[in-house]
Amino acid sequence: MERKSKIDRKTKETIIELSLNIDGKGKTDIFTTIPFLDHVLESFARHGRTDLYIKASGDTSVESHHLVEDIGICLGLALAKCLEDKKGIKRFWDVTVPMDEAEITVSIDIGGRPYLVYMVEMEYDVLEGGMETSIVEDFLRALVNNAAINLHVKKNTGLSPHHIIEAVFKAIGLTLFHATRLTGEDSIPSTKGVI
Repeated sequence: MERKSKIDRKTKETIIELSLNIDGKGKTDIFTTIPFLDHVLESFARHGRTDLYIKASGDTSVESHHLVEDIGICLGLALAKCLEDKKGIKRFWDVTVPMDEAEITVSIDIGGRPYLVYMVEMEYDVLEGGMETSIVEDFLRALVNNAAINLHVKKNTGLSPHHIIEAVFKAIGLTLFHATRLTGEDSIPSTKGVI
């Protein structure tokens, strides 16, 4: 079974085409009109060994919020579609990723219960292309709610918003890679028999 999906989303504020292959090689073709977001999504895919295609545009002349959040929605929907019934996946994983002075710990449960714990304090900044540091939590909440996953993100150390956010995306990519690996069992990893 190929674990691939495609999401097209068009609103009055954004237009997004997104394709995801969670059994890929880390290949990317990403253009969101926000260079820093492109950069961290490429890191996410590369370290998560997922193939990710995104073509997105929106009302970024107003602010980046709508586009960033809607990409989170689409990525969450694509992930949910790739996993379908979640049969045979590992389900849980955690990882700690350093990047220079920053260190981030991420844990995940692909258990059908959307919940985000985001313990990442950093200075407010506007990064390349107008992406505000404060919007990362909104992106992750959109991802979590639409993928129906439980995600905990904790900053252990860090000063540079660039390093902190990039370490967050790398760590999420790694945890998703490991949690979505197939164990070879033909059962759903839950005492309920369904996720």
